Amino acid sequence: MIDHETFQSALGWRYGSEPMRRLWSEAHKRRLMRRVWLALAEAEAAAGLVPEASVGALRRTVDDIDIARAAVHEATTQHDVMAEILTWAEQIGPAGGILHLGATSADITDNVDVLRLQGGLGIVRTGLARVVSTLAARTEETADTVCLGWTHLQPAAPTTVGYRLAFALQDFVDDLAALDDARAGLRAKGFKGAVGTSASYAALLEGHAATPAELERDACARLGLTPALVTSQVYSRKGDWRVLNSLAGLAATAAQLAFDIRILQSPPFGEWSEGFAAGQVGSSAMPWKRNPINAENVDSLARQLAVLPQVAWHNAASCLLERTLDDSANRRLLLPDAFLLADEILSRTLRLVERLAVDAASVSANLARFGPFVAGERVLIAAAGLGADRQALHERIRQHSVAAWAVVAAGGTNPLPDLLAGDGAITAWLTPDAVRALVADPAAHVGDAAARARQCAALARQAAERPASTAQSARLTAASAEATATILQADAPAR
Repeated sequence: MIDHETFQSALGWRYGSEPMRRLWSEAHKRRLMRRVWLALAEAEAAAGLVPEASVGALRRTVDDIDIARAAVHEATTQHDVMAEILTWAEQIGPAGGILHLGATSADITDNVDVLRLQGGLGIVRTGLARVVSTLAARTEETADTVCLGWTHLQPAAPTTVGYRLAFALQDFVDDLAALDDARAGLRAKGFKGAVGTSASYAALLEGHAATPAELERDACARLGLTPALVTSQVYSRKGDWRVLNSLAGLAATAAQLAFDIRILQSPPFGEWSEGFAAGQVGSSAMPWKRNPINAENVDSLARQLAVLPQVAWHNAASCLLERTLDDSANRRLLLPDAFLLADEILSRTLRLVERLAVDAASVSANLARFGPFVAGERVLIAAAGLGADRQALHERIRQHSVAAWAVVAAGGTNPLPDLLAGDGAITAWLTPDAVRALVADPAAHVGDAAARARQCAALARQAAERPASTAQSARLTAASAEATATILQADAPAR
């Protein structure tokens, strides 16, 4: 039950899915902290540093977090990681002595953050893949639906609804790849201790067969993490920046699509609609309103998400020397906010795509009203192809178009076909019937838009159905393995 008597972030109850909220919950974070400590203890037991019986006590209580008790300890220690250590140590008695052996706080919290980044990217990718699949279907469905194109929000050449949707679809496919790249590039702090030199682990392992690099590799493997070759006290905050950029990128694509829907839902266009549920209220004062609330919501949340990479940039640029703490507080807000925003944006975008309605009558009416202007280009190209002076003819058609526009603006029937067919400079190259035929069907002037839309849809469907790309991940993992091998060779003489 949410206590609305005190401030609650809207991302905690209004926006975002339950799986994403659970991922970024305090309880889940603390369970992950315990799993990181357990992985370290298991690796240390394998290296002969701690008794297996003590590790067994950790395994039995790994999920028994007690946030209330930890808060009591934190009130005294003023240190959240130490408070969690003391809480767990109380639960397991003497076995608690092996907790955090050789570690610094970031060995725990940074690895937890990367685990949550991995999980968050997985949830977001699943949501984006659904959007891509659904939008691909809508693109194919409307690939041949001819509509008026608009540039500068003014009538332009005709296109098709599917081709317009394919423009967003193509960007969403790129966003899928960006998510995969961000996830493949994640590198954890691993276990390198204070300032990242592994000195504490080297001291512990003196006289043992294992090296710090081997210990780190073992512990990280138990967590499914790839450690960075080099860290300071923390992993490079550019990792956060790259992840947030990928989230902001998909938000930009969603925002542009949503804005198009808002424009085309407005009565002067009237071509698209995001749908209106039974009983939905558009305005408390104006009962007739049919507001594009989901599209507006997407644009609003995307605007918020767009600025978050800037904070991550400053965190990376201002992590001075071996580390400063001025990123710590904002990252508690920054990372969950970014993922919950992206999660809600994708949920709303899926709803928009699924429910998108195309008003065929309005599409046809706009094409009929402004289509003759568009067909002027067909006349220009046809005459120029026969040898007419393209520039001179362009000016003749422009003058006729300006005159015809005034008539259309006043509510009259577009006179452009008659004006063009009656111009001797044009009919010197094309017969009046040929001119009228070119102007009569602007829908024929869409080039290969439909074919490109269908091709884009087919490629997008393949991208959505394909699991997260492993090619780059494999390359980076190989590079990391090679680097680790170099460290192991350097350590070998000291064994």
